[in-house]
Amino acid sequence: MDSAMAAVVRASGAFGGILYALPPGEDAVWQVLVTGVPQEMAAPWRRVGLTDPMPVADAVREHRLVWAGGREEMAREYPRLALVLPYDFSLAAAPLVSGTALRGGLVLLWPGNHPARLSAGEQDVIRAGCRRLGDSLQRAIDRGEPLRPPERPRTLPPAAPRTPSPAEATALSAFVDRLPGGSCTLDLEGHLTFVTPGAAELLGVDRSLLMGALPWEALPWMDVPHVEDRYRAALVSRRPQGFTVLRPPKTWLTFELYPDATGLSVRITPGSPDAEDTPPSRSVQASGPSRATVLYHLMHLASTLTEAVSVQDVVEQTADQLMPALGAQAMVVMAPADGRLKIVGQRGYRPELLRRFDGAPLTTAIPGADVMATGVPGFWTTFEELHHAYPAMTHEDGMAAWALLPLIASGRPIGSLLLSYRRPHVFPPGERAALTSLAGLVGQALDRARLYDAKHHLAHRLQSALLPHTLPDVPGLNVAARYLPAARGLGIGGDFYDVIRLDEHTASVTIGDVQGHNVDAAALMGQVRTAVHANATVGAPPGDVLARTNRLLTDLDPGLFTSCAYVHLDLATHRACVALAGHPPPLVRHADGRVETLRVPPGLLLGIEPDTVYPSLEFPLPPDSVLVLYTDGLVEAPGVDLDDAIAALAGLVEHGHPGDLDAMADILIRHAPTPGDDIALVLVGPRASAPGHSRGRSIVFRDKKDERRSTRAGSGGEDP
Repeated sequence: MDSAMAAVVRASGAFGGILYALPPGEDAVWQVLVTGVPQEMAAPWRRVGLTDPMPVADAVREHRLVWAGGREEMAREYPRLALVLPYDFSLAAAPLVSGTALRGGLVLLWPGNHPARLSAGEQDVIRAGCRRLGDSLQRAIDRGEPLRPPERPRTLPPAAPRTPSPAEATALSAFVDRLPGGSCTLDLEGHLTFVTPGAAELLGVDRSLLMGALPWEALPWMDVPHVEDRYRAALVSRRPQGFTVLRPPKTWLTFELYPDATGLSVRITPGSPDAEDTPPSRSVQASGPSRATVLYHLMHLASTLTEAVSVQDVVEQTADQLMPALGAQAMVVMAPADGRLKIVGQRGYRPELLRRFDGAPLTTAIPGADVMATGVPGFWTTFEELHHAYPAMTHEDGMAAWALLPLIASGRPIGSLLLSYRRPHVFPPGERAALTSLAGLVGQALDRARLYDAKHHLAHRLQSALLPHTLPDVPGLNVAARYLPAARGLGIGGDFYDVIRLDEHTASVTIGDVQGHNVDAAALMGQVRTAVHANATVGAPPGDVLARTNRLLTDLDPGLFTSCAYVHLDLATHRACVALAGHPPPLVRHADGRVETLRVPPGLLLGIEPDTVYPSLEFPLPPDSVLVLYTDGLVEAPGVDLDDAIAALAGLVEHGHPGDLDAMADILIRHAPTPGDDIALVLVGPRASAPGHSRGRSIVFRDKKDERRSTRAGSGGEDP
């Protein structure tokens, strides 16, 4: 395996590689062999899930060769990887196959000066090497050596350098000593392997304390982000790097880093604060944003976007985080919608300026639409550059520079992000890669938010369809109802209620609670409500209504249970009859203000036992009294005894005004615990005279931000 790995790295011209094994039955590949890069640098990807947005996962899962040719393409296709390694390098990943069996994956790394595409010869070398490595892994399995994930992958050492003759060694030593300043060397893991006396003098530390140590550990003043960042950049890009750092109290030192296959050669010379982060010679490549800056933006943007729920949340968080950090003065988020360009959100532009683009056909003449189609970012430092690329555009926004970035999710563009600058702005390669990577995070968050918004819209439409839009106008009866979905999930649940007019003098009221807070619970809620309604309209008594509904649910076997209370009202005699299926007991507020808890013989929850009998209780319900039906979300709270909670609810009912059921319902809802469960509430008050008009109902929704909004559905039939 070692020789096969060394051969494919050498023949392909790569400077390093990582070999992954796929243990049988596993859903992830594991590093087993690393060469050309430090183990510490490869450690974040020691285990890669087959669904992770990583090149080796795509290669193994899709049985194909994956290529990312350079920093910008890496940022566009794999933003997470590009943000952690914001350097100029190219990467190929390929699956390891033995016969028809997948055995792992291979990752190869090239310097940043590699051509934009792999040559046919390089592709042949990679495929041949993968077959050889796959067969090697298969032979290990055939020998009874299972591919268990190793605690730590092995490191394949680099090829040994040529050993100089004694004369050459003497000449080399003299050459190094004659150079101004000092010199040292580091291996691929960053350990110092050679230090000249001049280097030790400049560093202010004895040579014996430096040998074998990591510079940022032996020299605390070098433990700053940009020092290790430039070291990493040199190793990954295989290009010279440079930096200037202060050795306390006032000695500035300039470091030049020259990488090769065995490690780094470092030249140290006296520097000045003006040279900090400036390449000391033309051979040293300029860097983009420092690793610390990129990671700072990454952490802040990632942490805020994880809390963004809706599309508008994503737009606001992106504007709040990116615009100040990147120095932009305006931002627009765009997405396709039914073949047209939709302005999802913006910051810093006049709304009237964007109206003519909102809803425009998706055409390559519009930069935002073109970037969505191609997935390739655009950077323009002057309007002349922008106009040359898009002749139809006119300079209306007063900006001086623009960056237009594709929003990528699951490998496809789902929108575009425009950043605009009032003053001239140059986009060096490092900044372009960082912008593209950050836009990748925004794209993934936007995709999740669009899905949430669609589900949220579906939830409210489903809830509206399953709950009554209006309550019937029952002569001689006042009714008020409230509904609050749980504060978590989709804002949809299984609580339901209904008021059914049976004939001129009779009506029924039902309330229930289906287990769960998802679409399945809501769908079952609709079935239960329909079954109760159907059994009620044929004139069945309360116990029979629940028994028949129970038999239907046990036949359907939905896997969810339902509590329910059903009350039959005789408005002529002012009497009522109630039956319960595992539901909290109703309350009755008498005309004198006294509140009574109805002790109804309990029945099993619906959907458990098909032949369950549901006892009923008949009780008087004269004018000026109020019947209170509720679900357990109105009273249940952690650490509170249920009987105590019901008694507290009864106290609120006692102080309510029976002549204004809406006001009483609002008071009861206002004092409810923050809903971890759905809440449904129905208040019923017989009137002494008929006919009359129902007061309607108010439904209060609570969304994830715990903001309440209320809509009232009255006789007009408004959709809540």
